[in-house]
Amino acid sequence: MYKHPRQEIEAYRYVPVHNSRKRYCTPESSSSPDSPAYEVISNATVLVSHNNSAAYDDTSGSCVTDDFNDKIKELETVMMGPDSLDLVLDYNDSFDSTSCQETNSWRSTLEAVSRRDLRADLVSCAKAMSENDLMMARSMMEKLRLMVSVSGEPIERLGAYLLEGLVAQLASSGSSIYKALNKCPEPASTELLSYMHILYEVCPYFKFGYMSANGAIAEAMKEENRVHIIDFQIGQGSQWVTLIQAFAARPGGPPRIRITGIDDTTSAYARGGGLSIVGNRLAKLAKQFNVPFEFNSVSVSVSEVKPKNLGVRPGEALAVNFAFVLHHMPDESVSTENHRDRLLRMVKSLSPKVVTLVEQESNTNTAAFFPRFKETMDYYDAMFESIDVTLPRNHKQRINVEQHCLARDVVNIIACEGADRVERHELLGKWRSRFGMAGFTSYPLSPLVNSTIRSLLRNYSDKYRLEERDGALYLGWMKRDLVASCAWK
Repeated sequence: MYKHPRQEIEAYRYVPVHNSRKRYCTPESSSSPDSPAYEVISNATVLVSHNNSAAYDDTSGSCVTDDFNDKIKELETVMMGPDSLDLVLDYNDSFDSTSCQETNSWRSTLEAVSRRDLRADLVSCAKAMSENDLMMARSMMEKLRLMVSVSGEPIERLGAYLLEGLVAQLASSGSSIYKALNKCPEPASTELLSYMHILYEVCPYFKFGYMSANGAIAEAMKEENRVHIIDFQIGQGSQWVTLIQAFAARPGGPPRIRITGIDDTTSAYARGGGLSIVGNRLAKLAKQFNVPFEFNSVSVSVSEVKPKNLGVRPGEALAVNFAFVLHHMPDESVSTENHRDRLLRMVKSLSPKVVTLVEQESNTNTAAFFPRFKETMDYYDAMFESIDVTLPRNHKQRINVEQHCLARDVVNIIACEGADRVERHELLGKWRSRFGMAGFTSYPLSPLVNSTIRSLLRNYSDKYRLEERDGALYLGWMKRDLVASCAWK
């Protein structure tokens, strides 16, 4: 959800179109008449009729500015061509001006209906594709392109990325999706880091995961003098700041801490360098709080990690952290190597005192295309709604945050198959089964962890909910579980 392998980051590009509803993510092959994507995008023609002209009749009247009318004209020109524009304008001119109140009421009604229709139409398009009804799917795609917007309501924004996933899935036609899509221009590393930080602040999902994992580790290590923490995706290392501070305040003095960090390409790009940046930052903090500290960097892919890379030493109490990383590991449905279960067995062989798991509560790993689409829409609909509550609609960076931190995951889940699909989420019930088969037993989170996270959530919308079930914590938005956290030994 939040980490993006380099090959996926480069999967598609966003192409600006000069209209008031921004367009995005155009398959490179759509410009070629010989490609499948060209057939998808070019088959439909937008016709001018009294029915679709009605969508523009709220632009008449004194309450609508000339600037807005200009944007509508520009949009019409882009979609229908200059020859069709006069027909629309002539038709609009035949209407009497209505009051602002009536116009706003009509607009609100249309928007409410549009949101309901958009969800239904997205599902209908995916259903048609799953049944190989390509004519219906192409027709629905042209309709959907007029309904989505990366600057609109949450479902309109999500719909924009879902639609591009559908277009890419249809255009792939047995070839790798990465051959059908153009590479996405990468933001500067400092910009990507800022987008990640904004998402970290406006939603509690990261903080929930990191705080619950830290709480479990602190509880397991409260009597230990030498602690070794292995983080399989250390990112920027910010998770460990509060834990180092907590160890510093421990009665009797802090333990000697050693952190082994495993890198990922996106975090390395965002921080603008290798793991030494993380190690130096944490070492400086530990020195400030008089905590004996050592950092060990592992600059290999998670799937390639071997015990010799981890430097486990006798006499150290070992903690292992899997936060938002295991769903990237291919399992038995993708590869006979089954890195997902292999990693768990390897970690168990190291005899850790505690292992923490934080993952999205979503079922997209082995699901067929149509149920996978519905699950993805339901999951990210809740997430986009939660962003909408905290991040203002006119926030200049909101589109960048959603595009670079979330949209890629959505497109990857919908568009890609086999090894190309790296976003492969499982429900906690399935993770329980995997951990059990690897020889782990549950390590219930302490009540202190629960109460600490409840205090955190007071700073956010009351639509977030926290539930404890079977020794695990679930963070959700309204009725939808979004993130699950648990611990094992």
